[in-house]
Amino acid sequence: MAKPGYGKRSAPDQQPRTPHDFALLPARERYIAGFVDHLPDGAAMSVKQLTRQLPLYGQQAISTSLNALSVAGHLRRVRCPVGTGDETRWAFRTFWSRTARDNAWWTTYLATETAARTATPAQPTAPTTAPEAPTSPAPAAPAQPPAPTTAAEAPATDATPPPPWTPSEEPPPPGQPEDSPPAAQPPVSAAVPPQRTPPQAREAEPATPTRDSAPTRHTAATAATELSPAYLALARLGRDDHRLALSAHDCAALEPLATRWLDRGVTTDYLTNALTAGLPTQIGSPAGLLRRRLTDKMPPQLPATNTPPGTGTDTPAPVPARRILVECTDCGRPGPPEALPDGLCRPCHQAHTTAGDSPPDPTQIAAVKAHMANLRHLLKPV
Repeated sequence: MAKPGYGKRSAPDQQPRTPHDFALLPARERYIAGFVDHLPDGAAMSVKQLTRQLPLYGQQAISTSLNALSVAGHLRRVRCPVGTGDETRWAFRTFWSRTARDNAWWTTYLATETAARTATPAQPTAPTTAPEAPTSPAPAAPAQPPAPTTAAEAPATDATPPPPWTPSEEPPPPGQPEDSPPAAQPPVSAAVPPQRTPPQAREAEPATPTRDSAPTRHTAATAATELSPAYLALARLGRDDHRLALSAHDCAALEPLATRWLDRGVTTDYLTNALTAGLPTQIGSPAGLLRRRLTDKMPPQLPATNTPPGTGTDTPAPVPARRILVECTDCGRPGPPEALPDGLCRPCHQAHTTAGDSPPDPTQIAAVKAHMANLRHLLKPV
């Protein structure tokens, strides 16, 4: 079976499958049509893929059979745009109908929204809720004694016995020297009893800021992010054209006018082009010239969304329907359904319908026979 995932789309309102389907077609077309009819939706129907699955025929024979099935009204090859946003890709599909349809039916069906939704692949959606946790409790792991981490937490059986002293006795002061020689003392790591654990080190506390710490310095990038787009657009005019060099005071004074431009839906590039178009050779007051242009060339106020009158602003704009294009089954030339009758473009349709239909001219037959007789006469030995 062909690899599923691309290609076939079944047309609606088909008759039930019977043993006498495609009985009026030639043997090769009937064989290929029966194989394609049993493919699942989404299976590949390219010429190369069908050739791998049908070893009785080659690519040229299968391509000719698909053209005949298209003329008979059983299939149409289409392409539809897919993707969201600025990205647009083309997906190629093949609509199949067990019941033969005429050109009017195919033209009407392919122009509907149902055909566009059928041809467009479904976009995978992320699950909205997290999967529920299993209700059956997990088997409890066997309890194991924790490994000793410090010398104080080590069991007494693994260490040497503690020194001979009782809890009623006072421990010797830490500053006084011991009378016994150092060699007679037990190891320090094992001499400490479990109840006398060494004090744990305090966790590092975050350092509090002091007056000596360096204050936060505003870099040029931080200051640029605090400025408005209108101010930055005015400040860049002098770098693009030295005749429009503005000071910081001029940029701050003209910023409200430039902000009104941006509030009306224009971009900074549009603002820059409007202010720099047709400048005179000499400019005595750049701030005065830009103020006059910002005032006189103020763009009109446009609505945020093109909503028809009488409708609510919360109503979302209708998404334009994506019309699919029909492809020529033979050469793959795209076009609207009404421009490709029988699923073939005009040159391919003429080549398919006129091939072998017109009888040969008798004069041409006589000319061929005379030419062959002349060749035989020339080949005779002298």
